[in-house]
Amino acid sequence: MNNLCRFVAIALCGFLLAACSAQKRVWYLQDVQPATPEQIAQNGQIRIKPLDRLIIVVNSKDPELAVPFNSSTALNSLSGTPSSSSSTQSLQTRTVDEEGYLVMPVIGKVKCEGLTRNELARSIADKIRQGGYINDPSVNVQFSDMKFSVIGEVARPGSFDIDRDRISIFDALAMAGDMTVYGVRNEVIVARETDGIRTFEVLDLTSKDLFNSPAFYLQQNDVVYVKPNKYKAQSAEISQNRSFYLSLVSTAISVATLIVTLTK
Repeated sequence: MNNLCRFVAIALCGFLLAACSAQKRVWYLQDVQPATPEQIAQNGQIRIKPLDRLIIVVNSKDPELAVPFNSSTALNSLSGTPSSSSSTQSLQTRTVDEEGYLVMPVIGKVKCEGLTRNELARSIADKIRQGGYINDPSVNVQFSDMKFSVIGEVARPGSFDIDRDRISIFDALAMAGDMTVYGVRNEVIVARETDGIRTFEVLDLTSKDLFNSPAFYLQQNDVVYVKPNKYKAQSAEISQNRSFYLSLVSTAISVATLIVTLTK
């Protein structure tokens, strides 16, 4: 009786330890200390790159002064034809050239590679003001067609629009519906292309050191890959093998039935 009780106690302890271990595999930031403030690095903003597409609108207290800087309005005023909202946005969407410059009406080329949206808006406003065109220019810069992708063990893999200045890896996973229980949380891969060079960063989402990674904040065209753990890989292999063997058995039965039919 004592041996039986000892065996049950050991089995129960083993079960509890296994359950705790399995639960811990799906936790994020396991080494974070509560109520321990840390300085946040002011970086990670989306930086403009060559071939990025931007929507730029110039405004002023006197709307007529801004007309020449918004090409859609300028073209329509010259032609005398009204514009639709779709054509207006199309004409105001500008592409950064391969040298990192943006061509603006009236003021010409503006260097924008490496700048944030706000920095570019200030640069354009300064050029307009310095040229004596408008004393109170207001410039709005929005991203157009900028995306990142999340694939692998997440609830909703796919491509997502960039509509803000900073997007962290946690923001990206939230937009993709978070990881499944099969996702490997300490080996999330971020593939990034910069100046013709592709790099791969491996993020450990179970450690707070994650915040120091250059890939904690995503950039345009980044690809986030969440690897499946061994249990998902094994279940997928078992499923494939099961399908193969069922297909093989079905084929064998069909062949045997055909042979029996022919021999009658």
